Amino acid sequence: MACGSGGSCGSSGSGCNKLNVYDWLTGMGPAAGHYPEIVEVRFKNSRKEFFKNKDNLPLQTGDIVAVEGNPGHDIGTISMASDLVKYQMKKKGIAPDSEQVKTIYRLAKPADIEKWEQVKALEDKVLHKSREIIIALKLSMKLSDIEFQGDGKKATFFYTADDRVDFRELIKKLADEFKIRIEMRQIGMRQEAARLGGLGSCGRELCCSSFLSDFKTVSTGAARYQNLALNPAKLAGQCGKLKCCLNYELDTYVDALKEIPSPETTLHTAKGKASHRKTDIFKRMMWFAYDFKQDDGEKRDFSIETEWVPLHVNRVKEIMNLNAQQVKPTDLRGDDHDELEVEEPDYENVVGQDRIDRLDKKKKKKKKKKKPGLTANTSAPTPSNDSKPSPPQRQHPPRDKSNNERRSPQNTIVPKPAPQGKPNDPNRSHNRPPRQRPQAPNNDQPA
Repeated sequence: MACGSGGSCGSSGSGCNKLNVYDWLTGMGPAAGHYPEIVEVRFKNSRKEFFKNKDNLPLQTGDIVAVEGNPGHDIGTISMASDLVKYQMKKKGIAPDSEQVKTIYRLAKPADIEKWEQVKALEDKVLHKSREIIIALKLSMKLSDIEFQGDGKKATFFYTADDRVDFRELIKKLADEFKIRIEMRQIGMRQEAARLGGLGSCGRELCCSSFLSDFKTVSTGAARYQNLALNPAKLAGQCGKLKCCLNYELDTYVDALKEIPSPETTLHTAKGKASHRKTDIFKRMMWFAYDFKQDDGEKRDFSIETEWVPLHVNRVKEIMNLNAQQVKPTDLRGDDHDELEVEEPDYENVVGQDRIDRLDKKKKKKKKKKKPGLTANTSAPTPSNDSKPSPPQRQHPPRDKSNNERRSPQNTIVPKPAPQGKPNDPNRSHNRPPRQRPQAPNNDQPA
């Protein structure tokens, strides 16, 4: 059941468990016939406790064991089983003969593991039902997690609350509903985030649920030292408190600020008084700007105030020493100053990868189909280079009203053949005498 990697296998997010500690003494096996006296056992989420191995069981990291509970027994996984356990107990201030160190009963049997899996499957259902009971009782508390004991005889309810909560009536209702022993345990906001886990704004797993075990006080002064904007939405973590990572680099910033003048520093030159605007701590650069309203009341050019002058810390100290001697330099930069060069990006946009519309689908032009009935000799005009080509237009042949012509299937005009047995004389129709209509008989004339 043990992976034998000493907690460095990398499975389940960070190692074999949450708040994993690399056991660098795991390769130094115990002497023959001797096994660790005290081991560290992990339970649900980040809860860990220490237990004695009185029966000298062959235990190693990753084994599932049955340990002493209150009442009954609990099931957990060994997270550390070497001499490094003593250093962890010393770090947490737990003595080996303390009452907090309980006893290991045995290696877990298949029946124990099966029962353990069954009670773990009930946790979500019990959590939702308990929240409904809390809402019905109108208690100002937040139930965040439930942990069943391995034998199913006891359940621990973890909650957070701003004020003291009288949950005596709640315990009675929960005990009647689930027929188990109930233990209520209040935790802080940081402990709640550590138990539930999650991802931070940096994209990594929360520090409190992966490696951070002691929570130090974080104040807004840590953000001020690092020149961070006091925006609660960005400085607060998942727990609603200030992020613990604000303390990680605080000592480095404090040491770097010892050699940088105070932001309240003002510099006096012949052009006027300049106030501090910005500081880059690690580049050791400070930005100053001339004030528009001077102490002497003299009007200055407004464009001077809008220009931020970057100065090195050494130049700022030099001007401060001159001002201490009642000397005003001609300019902030000095006569032999060098202009700051702006670094240009070392890439070129040669394939248009920076265009916003590079992922938009371009519409394809539909090709127009040629309609039947076009003249065979008709050809489309040649498009010029400066104009778009126009689609071919249908051209009709000239229409002839005479009856002596007709169209062929190839759309060509051919003459109509003359009738057989009659000469093809064009002047014949013009020389024909007019036809006379027969007259009706007159009955008045004698026969």
